[in-house]
Amino acid sequence: MLNDTRADGVNQTDCTLVIPAYNEERRIQSLLRDLSGFAGDLVFVCDGTDATAEIIKAFAAEHPDLRIRCLTFQTRLGKGGGVVAGMKAATTPFVGYMDADGSTALSEMVRLFDRLTTSDGAIGSRWVPGSILEVKQGLRRRIESRLFNLLVRLLFGLDYRDTQCGAKAFRREALEPVLPSLRSTGFEFDVELLWRLRQAGRRVEEVPITWANRDESKVMISDAKEMLLGMIRLRFG
Repeated sequence: MLNDTRADGVNQTDCTLVIPAYNEERRIQSLLRDLSGFAGDLVFVCDGTDATAEIIKAFAAEHPDLRIRCLTFQTRLGKGGGVVAGMKAATTPFVGYMDADGSTALSEMVRLFDRLTTSDGAIGSRWVPGSILEVKQGLRRRIESRLFNLLVRLLFGLDYRDTQCGAKAFRREALEPVLPSLRSTGFEFDVELLWRLRQAGRRVEEVPITWANRDESKVMISDAKEMLLGMIRLRFG
């Protein structure tokens, strides 16, 4: 069990961790075990067609000491829609989200939450000095990531090196004013969220992270194309 509070960090009980879990029945058990040391709220958002929600609810019943909620939806929300649904359900002062693939460890999310003592947001980054890539992506994916980042800089003026790492944490007071304006529901959601926060004058810092690639990524070529179109629509209306 991780300590609930560190001298230079936030109290875990003041944190909510949102996990969008679309058709994750094959690996959700492993993630649940990894997250069992978290003292804050765990909000899973399930909008798929498999048994993910049932597995989460059974685990929650077996571990009543954990603060687990499982939100279920009959229609597909998309990655961004799932994160927003979880954020709106949060009641704690600090809210973060992570991917369900287990590429980011709980200890890394706790580090991001701790940064919120001095920032409005903290995002994990695989491309800043100090980051550790335990398992790297393939060459094609790395090239695509760098090209995507260049496009983000050109379109939105965001100077982050990695907007798409699925590990982010924010003060809820910073999120609440921008949530109603968010339009993206797909994987481009991260870019819009950071852009809206920047427009609102919020300070979000980029933090080196320890990260491991998972082969079962749900980001397909069609998703990449939709992300591109989504960003163009977002930027130019």
